[in-house]
Amino acid sequence: MNQVPSTVTPLFDESHRRLAARLEPFDSYWQAPKDVESGFRSFTAYYRANYLKRLPQDRNARILVVSCGPGYLVDVLVRAGYTAVTGIDSDPVKIEHARRHGLPCETAQAFPYLQGRQAEYDVIIPEQELNHLTIQETIDFLRLCRVALKPGGRVIVYAMNGANPLVGSENLSHNIDHFYNVTEYSLVQLLEIAGLREARPFALRLYVFWKNPLNYVGLVVTGVLELTMRGIFLLYGKKVRILAKKIAAVAYC
Repeated sequence: MNQVPSTVTPLFDESHRRLAARLEPFDSYWQAPKDVESGFRSFTAYYRANYLKRLPQDRNARILVVSCGPGYLVDVLVRAGYTAVTGIDSDPVKIEHARRHGLPCETAQAFPYLQGRQAEYDVIIPEQELNHLTIQETIDFLRLCRVALKPGGRVIVYAMNGANPLVGSENLSHNIDHFYNVTEYSLVQLLEIAGLREARPFALRLYVFWKNPLNYVGLVVTGVLELTMRGIFLLYGKKVRILAKKIAAVAYC
């Protein structure tokens, strides 16, 4: 699947240099706290709970983190023993934070960086929500990822979940650079259109900071709410399984 005949039109051209997002570009990380350094502590539990168990066991796997920001996920991966991790972000200020920590990160834009790369990576993880791309930009990006992945390689992506009736509409409306929401079904559609297979959606869990007792309260309350909403959806004939604020998926080349 990674072979691209010379007669095929390139997936990226100059017109893609101006993506639709105006304030929060897709290839730069925007969720860091004001105290950037504190994020190296606070985000560790989040990444360990949501990402590490979905990565290859082989610590020599080549991993590309797109929109790596100050390098929070890159730092977790390096500390977990992965030896071939690269992070890219379009904001050089964020990359400077990563470099001060000795992390393998560099300034680059996602689309041109991926263009022309074939079968180089075992895993590609964008840290920015897919919603910061338009639907067509999302498909173009995922196709670039597919070509850049080795056979059997995987992407791990996430987006804002439109299935949750409490926050779905707000997710879409509060940021002019959120162009769409997804559900577990439509996220799989995007991945399949891009040529990726065996897509497996999962909920991104926020309440994973077990040292804080309030997280147990949040976990219980949101769990009850999501279970209730799942039952209500069933009454309307909709089998919605994932109702978390953010929904992710693993898909394979």
